[in-house]
Amino acid sequence: MGAVAGCAAGALFFDDEGRVLVVEPTYKPRWEIPGGMVEPGETPHEGCVREVAEELGLSVAVGRLLVVDWAPHPDHGDKVLFVFDGGPLRAAAVAAIRLPADELAAYAFVAGDEVGEWLPPRLTRRVTEALRARADGITRYLENGVPAP
Repeated sequence: MGAVAGCAAGALFFDDEGRVLVVEPTYKPRWEIPGGMVEPGETPHEGCVREVAEELGLSVAVGRLLVVDWAPHPDHGDKVLFVFDGGPLRAAAVAAIRLPADELAAYAFVAGDEVGEWLPPRLTRRVTEALRARADGITRYLENGVPAP
């Protein structure tokens, strides 16, 4: 097993119809959820709040932890990824979203059962499990996006 190369944190946000917020990076081919790498000395929750502010231009409370995912990667090293519940974004908050042009090109809200059409497979598995965790109130531990035994 390789050494952990980093830690990242993201959040699931929802519109009034319960659809998930996804963002389109300018530097990757597939969409993501808001979030990013946790900086040294920063907790995953703090990193998530900071990344959301940087990526969406919103200062919002981020709720409970939904999933922790150990994700191996042959090129970038293993990562530990956290997904928090960002909760609903009301119309005023959605209207206030400001994307950094050098990092994100667009955002969209997609139905939970359609995230696989937008997100890479590993992130689709992670988001699907995070949606389950949000629905049943149980935080999940994953390995490569799959619930661990």
